[in-house]
Amino acid sequence: MTALTLSTAAAPGLRADAIVIGVAKGAKGPVVAPGAEAVDKAYDGRLAGVLETLGASGAEGEVTKLPAPSGFKAPLVLAVGLGPVPEKDTAYDSEALRKAAGIAARALTGSKKAAFALPLTDAADAGAIGEGALLGAYSFDAYKDNGKDPKAKNGKAPLAEVALLGGKPRDKAYKAAVERAVAVSEELNRARDLVNTPPNDLNPESFAAIAQAAAKEHGIKVQVLDVKALEKGGYGGILGVGAGSAAGPRLVKLSYTSSKAKKHLAFVGKGITYDSGGISLKPAGHNETMKCDMSGAAAVFAAVVAAARLGLEVNVTGWLALAENMPSGSATRPGDVLRMYSGKTVEVLNTDAEGRLVLADALWAASQENPDAIVDVATLTGAMVLALGNRTFGIMGNDDAFRTALYEAAEEVGEPAWPMPMPEHLRKGMDSPTADIANMGERMGGGLVAGLFLREFVGEGITWAHLDIAGPAFNEGGPFGYTPKGGTGSGVRTLVRLAELTAAGDLG
Repeated sequence: MTALTLSTAAAPGLRADAIVIGVAKGAKGPVVAPGAEAVDKAYDGRLAGVLETLGASGAEGEVTKLPAPSGFKAPLVLAVGLGPVPEKDTAYDSEALRKAAGIAARALTGSKKAAFALPLTDAADAGAIGEGALLGAYSFDAYKDNGKDPKAKNGKAPLAEVALLGGKPRDKAYKAAVERAVAVSEELNRARDLVNTPPNDLNPESFAAIAQAAAKEHGIKVQVLDVKALEKGGYGGILGVGAGSAAGPRLVKLSYTSSKAKKHLAFVGKGITYDSGGISLKPAGHNETMKCDMSGAAAVFAAVVAAARLGLEVNVTGWLALAENMPSGSATRPGDVLRMYSGKTVEVLNTDAEGRLVLADALWAASQENPDAIVDVATLTGAMVLALGNRTFGIMGNDDAFRTALYEAAEEVGEPAWPMPMPEHLRKGMDSPTADIANMGERMGGGLVAGLFLREFVGEGITWAHLDIAGPAFNEGGPFGYTPKGGTGSGVRTLVRLAELTAAGDLG
């Protein structure tokens, strides 16, 4: 993990591989952003012109490298685009700083140390820049033989250290912002690692073992239900999905408690460690990335550990519903009826609609503790990807105010999201002549149908929301901002922010 420090050093005298500065897009060309005054002065105030000559405009995502001016101990200046110059009397928003820092960190792969001289006016800016840098420097290379560092990226290790210039190392607010950035980023990157791990190495049992080890390290109580315990408890949904795999399912409960907590949140994550579709086999071309179908469970796991590391004054329980969905002679068939943990029966019309089955059992288990709110996170439907694209997750819920609060929390931390409805008329499509409900309904609006199905398994009177992260959980394209190719850790920061707001009493 990249180290993050606050520094009061002046840019010219700091020993580093590069000085990172910001450049914004002005009406008449690039504008050097605050924080880079010392660098601009060394160029006799002509840095903007030099950057423009080199083709820089200040647009978001641009990277321009140039030799450091005479007298600097760092040999390189890296200018990263921040986007449009803010309106008068306003500062650069957190997400612009986060993205710029992530882009710069990735561009400096192979470097030992970089000094970030981006706009930094308060502790919140320090947190955003630090988080962006730590997330942007992420690399998953555990399975590559680079001939050097086993964690190296294309033979080059990720940026080793980031020094935030203009920071205040002795200021409590700045120190807290950096500590938060480190805790959240490290746990989010842990979630990315899990999503990227190939399914021959990550199955329900090994995932549960990883959760147990982390729980022990951070003082979190953990309980793992194996196949025998699931059978004894009547968890028909989780057992039904995992019935076709040689790797048995698990239900993992992670409990972080605070002696000062006044509220209790429950997070429920879909953890399909590989999804073949089961008997309703996925078509060719749709299997290659199905190791990512446990992204919801990874997000929940990371969020609970982050809450513990931050010492938040709220109780947080995480439920990881883990199974591998495979076709075999013992697999659940279309037409089978499962008796769920809640006692309801479900007619399985499509075994590739399996996420809602494991979530249903976990939601009901979470409901038995009567938390103040439940949030489930899942790569649930392709329909949500069709509706919102690859970078935005949908939010549904049984309480409009809570759904709005989640949406605002997601936007605040830089996770694109959108509130979605749950039209009551779509519920009828899941009526079954054989069971209490079917696991499929109308094809159109399939993402909304899935939300309506899940609602059936939330305890009466409990506030609940559902995040369908099917689009942003796994990035098949090139990296952008602080988002890498592969697992993204979608949902982690929204859950952590929700826990922070709840602890602060800002959600009622």
